[in-house]
Amino acid sequence: MTGAVFQILFLTTVSFIVALAWTPLLTNILYKYKLGKKIRDSASAPIMSALHQNKNGTPTMGGVLIWLTVLILALVFFFLEEAQVLKLNFLSRAETLLPLGALVASALVGLIDDWFNVRGLGPHGGGLKMRHRILIYTLIAVIGAWWFYAKLGWDILHVPFLGNVVVGWWIVPIFIFIIVATSFSVNEIDGLDGLAGGTLLAAFAAFGSIAFLQGKYDLATFCGVITGALLAFLWFNINPARFFMGDTGAMSLGVTLGIVAMLTNSVLLLPIIGFLFVVESLSVIIQVLSKKFLGRKVFLSSPLHHHLEAIGWPEPKIVMRFWVIAGVAAVIGVIVALLERGV
Repeated sequence: MTGAVFQILFLTTVSFIVALAWTPLLTNILYKYKLGKKIRDSASAPIMSALHQNKNGTPTMGGVLIWLTVLILALVFFFLEEAQVLKLNFLSRAETLLPLGALVASALVGLIDDWFNVRGLGPHGGGLKMRHRILIYTLIAVIGAWWFYAKLGWDILHVPFLGNVVVGWWIVPIFIFIIVATSFSVNEIDGLDGLAGGTLLAAFAAFGSIAFLQGKYDLATFCGVITGALLAFLWFNINPARFFMGDTGAMSLGVTLGIVAMLTNSVLLLPIIGFLFVVESLSVIIQVLSKKFLGRKVFLSSPLHHHLEAIGWPEPKIVMRFWVIAGVAAVIGVIVALLERGV
């Protein structure tokens, strides 16, 4: 266990340092090629447009810093162990191959969507249509669900304090729903400087802790490496942001978070640990339904963080308070996991 603790902490630190080290290169590329985010116009989103016009042109695609760092470290330490140079490999078929593959696949889709957005391509110059995005990420979730069920042999769902329930092939639609829902929920919260990064940091740290408690050290290390890269990203993303995460970061990390929850068989803790993701998504759903069926808005702007901005909360205050809530929610989730194990 001591070796596992060292590996997790060491690679988390390495991830932070590596990500921090190559950020200037990424920043130079983003600014050189003018890969700036286009803020929605006042006609389609008047409140958000008024609040965020000063951010127009700030580079997006900053999520590349996170997933590319994770991919590089996974491959480097895999080949180092293969060459019998250093035994710190955390890439394994049972624990990390699926989340890493999904991370990269969904990140590449998000990167294309971000590119379309900054170049004014796609419908109304705003990137891929929502239905196309849902279709693509659902396809990724379907492939992941097949691997999860057919290749890894998962067919059980753990209910806290009650035990495992054999659900058979129903694990496939459950997997698909969780991955698609989590990815879009994380994307909803990515709207203020540092907001998505901080809340994701708490969530991955919590699930990394749960994976460690279960003896899934490769998965715990994987979460640690993501956490380290997220910390480096946050260094440059806090207000005022040097760059934004973009879909290449938010969507891919949402997909990965859902898969990690499934691999730790603690998906029913996801609404607790990812409490704010649920709240943000609900605020959007409530807003859409209210406008459609009642003809009026519940919130001045949605998701919730934009409503708080609209009523006068400063952006840093919203982000800091959401970080506090995310941290508390993550700790509560880990406490539930510990109580179940009788620790």
